[in-house]
Amino acid sequence: MSTTKPLQVTDRSAVKRNPKRGCYDRATIEQILDEALVIHVGFIAQDQPFVIPMSYGRDGDRLYIHGAVASRMLKNLEQGIEICVSATILDGIVIARSLFHHSMNYRSVVLFGRATLVDDEQEKLHALKVLSEHIVPGQWEQARQPTPAEMKATTVLAFPIEEGSAKVRSGDPKDDAADYKLPIWAGQLPLKLTPGVPIPDSQLQSDIVVPENLLNYHRGA
Repeated sequence: MSTTKPLQVTDRSAVKRNPKRGCYDRATIEQILDEALVIHVGFIAQDQPFVIPMSYGRDGDRLYIHGAVASRMLKNLEQGIEICVSATILDGIVIARSLFHHSMNYRSVVLFGRATLVDDEQEKLHALKVLSEHIVPGQWEQARQPTPAEMKATTVLAFPIEEGSAKVRSGDPKDDAADYKLPIWAGQLPLKLTPGVPIPDSQLQSDIVVPENLLNYHRGA
């Protein structure tokens, strides 16, 4: 689900380095978030910065994140402190004629805001479904769903997609004009997240086949 609500662009969220690569279009930002699998959540607690990788799911103009009730990070975040959330998809390595101009092709998102605790049981269950479907579409209906005890042991936070930006690099290396005549190969080395063949659990019953959603798993369009 997408929304047309524009993102806020402030001094902290505007792209400063190579501003031409900056993008503030919500559709682009949502597309990157829908393809990526991991976000990094940055926050400060007791004067110490932390950056924690997390799984997540997007539902319209919010991200859902979850973890154990005892999680130090989630206990801090649910207090409403300012946080920074980032996601990156690496599309390739850019090979230039000079080492100085080697680069990477990527799509990234950086968001700013405050997370809120999801305490409504129906929204919490919905959030866990969103998380599950983001990682492996179709798995929510195939696996056993959370028990009341598991729900109680889990904290879910909602983070609004309100302020932020995307940054995208694509295409060829940008060599110095004098270097284009050098006899050195230059170009792009594409990279793509490609799933392998599913490996069954060692205790899996022999008559259970791999489901189609895993056999056909992919990220992106």
